[in-house]
Amino acid sequence: MRRLSRDTIASAGGAAVFSCSLGIASVALPLLALRSGYSAVEVGVLTALSAIAQMATRLVLGAAMRLVGDWVLVVAAGVALCLSNGLVVASAAVVPFTLAEVLQGFARACFWTGSQTHVVRNDAPAVGALATINFVSSVGLLAGPVLAGLLVEHSPRAALGVGAAIAAVAVLPALAIDRLPPFRPPPEGPPGRIWRRPGVDVGCWAGVTAGAWRGLLSSYVPVALDAARQPASTIGVLVSVANGASVVGSAIVGRVRHRWVMRSFVLGTLATGATTGLVALAADAWWAAGALLAVSGLGAGVLQTIGPAIATDSVHPEERGDAIATAGTFRAAALFAAPLAVASAVAIIPLTAAMGLAGALITASAAVVRVRSPATSHPGGPR
Repeated sequence: MRRLSRDTIASAGGAAVFSCSLGIASVALPLLALRSGYSAVEVGVLTALSAIAQMATRLVLGAAMRLVGDWVLVVAAGVALCLSNGLVVASAAVVPFTLAEVLQGFARACFWTGSQTHVVRNDAPAVGALATINFVSSVGLLAGPVLAGLLVEHSPRAALGVGAAIAAVAVLPALAIDRLPPFRPPPEGPPGRIWRRPGVDVGCWAGVTAGAWRGLLSSYVPVALDAARQPASTIGVLVSVANGASVVGSAIVGRVRHRWVMRSFVLGTLATGATTGLVALAADAWWAAGALLAVSGLGAGVLQTIGPAIATDSVHPEERGDAIATAGTFRAAALFAAPLAVASAVAIIPLTAAMGLAGALITASAAVVRVRSPATSHPGGPR
């Protein structure tokens, strides 16, 4: 019990601190880019580079966790995020900015895969463990944008300097979590790639929607609010509203019964897509934008918890690392594709229309999954 208590505190504390630094970067980086002369299209491309790095990293993390423990990934994430924030404090030129985005993508991949894998490596239901880690992570994601908004009023570089220091602190609790051994998947397993298995496929699609939402929240949502002449402090608060609602979504889905799993997935997808697409249209009124971001965050919170939970509960315990890494890869792909798609669209249509189109595509994915994945896919699959 003593070791479990230390591990739980270290996992939760590290998640809160790391997420705070990440929350600062999600607001300060795009605003620093805009104030350094980058265009809205260039901001989207830079954010997409971070997502490419995250996706590329997640592709190899399943294999990596057969060689090293998940705690190594969590430590590496803190170091990488510290370097990412620190680079742009020194210079906002193209090369340092690009390296900062790549390092942030690497840090995101290692942290979320490592921390989520760590907490599901027991006999408890995965959805409860993931809801807990997502809850404490969201505390940091709530505080980070608010702190960033206040600091950006003085200087975006000051905000990122604070973010670098907080990321360095996050390494300490990561060193204190239990040193669980690498995974040893069973030699006999179902044929075909893991993402095609019932349950894992649903988790992957949930990751697509949650990733698209996060990608837009970290790029074009601040851009749209800034274009509507909202103050930096207001932008930070509104982003925190979305993150706060995601906390509620994660908490709610932790209590969902099996028969409501697919319904929760569909409702979460519809809520996330429809409201995210309308944020740019309502950006002039902070209260309307805040309401839309709250609903979008609620839906995304449901998806970002229920997706990996369904995936991990559908495979052998020694394959849980692969399942989480695979679902995360789809999330990272959407994190890359959504800002890049909006960046391409903004070149020919207004930002309001581009965001609306992105929201419509997110919403349409609910119908696709409803057809491809029957409602019988739910947590509690083969162990």
